[in-house]
Amino acid sequence: MPKFLILRFSSIGDVVLTTPVVRCLKQQIKDAEVHYFTKKAFSPVIKHNPYIDRKFFIEDSLSSIIRLLKKEDYDYLIDLHNNLRTFIVKTLLGGKSFSFDKINFEKWMVVNFKVNPLPQVHIVDRYMDTLKSFGVMNDDKGLDYFITIDDEKVLQQLPDSHKAGYIGFAIGAKHATKRLPTEKIISICKKTAQPIVLLGGEEDADRADTIAKAIGSNIYSACGKYALNESAALVKHATKIITHDTGLMHIAAAFKKEIISVWGNTIPAFGMSPYLSDANSKIVEVKNLSCRPCSKLGFDKCPKGHFKCMKEIDENFLSANTN
Repeated sequence: MPKFLILRFSSIGDVVLTTPVVRCLKQQIKDAEVHYFTKKAFSPVIKHNPYIDRKFFIEDSLSSIIRLLKKEDYDYLIDLHNNLRTFIVKTLLGGKSFSFDKINFEKWMVVNFKVNPLPQVHIVDRYMDTLKSFGVMNDDKGLDYFITIDDEKVLQQLPDSHKAGYIGFAIGAKHATKRLPTEKIISICKKTAQPIVLLGGEEDADRADTIAKAIGSNIYSACGKYALNESAALVKHATKIITHDTGLMHIAAAFKKEIISVWGNTIPAFGMSPYLSDANSKIVEVKNLSCRPCSKLGFDKCPKGHFKCMKEIDENFLSANTN
């Protein structure tokens, strides 16, 4: 019975993007035992995944968890993070390991010189390349996200005005340069006929309240009110999702939702666009900006000071797809 340990420490979206590896490995390798190692904060993402036989989580120090992992005596380590910490884990555990290509040099070239050597390959397929030597192939079934009936009880808490259907608007993102300005979101929401549920974490709650006050009863803020898998349930039952380049975008893709993804300082060409989502999904971005992309991740504020990549988003085009 071959035993595999998959390594991916962060973040929500990145862990979701590894789920095809988990599923294909479990289904295509006879008697494979699949374990997963990630940060405790992202445990809800894999909590109910039936293709994972055992889960390990880290909060701070590696030392205690390494002792447990050594006892497992893994045959293979599948490194889908490929950073210093996963290098340390692989070194301490030994065994044969396979790591995915982060294409950092190619991203650096695009960010710094606007020369584009990026492969036209989604990150999911780069993850899948780690399994080539095992004969495991992408089944093209997309991403997985598993929630429970209890998670879906959150729908009962929606206002009556939203129970017949709503658009989910994921207003958050880790970096400010990946988020639409609040006034832009308000303007977009005002052009949208359907009820809207604002989605995000506690850090998005104040912005959500500002948006809700500006719009009125057509808006319901779920930001900071629910656990991750309850928010995922709201994503699952939305008629469509408007979202930044963030974790909820990938959860929406796992549920095969129609997604309108809005891109600021990052670009879909980095390989992180919604994977195998609904065929009607659309990408909204300001093309041909000489300063974009300015980072492979993001900043707290626009380095140029003008924030054109978000301020010049065509909100009429966006709203035309949300009625």
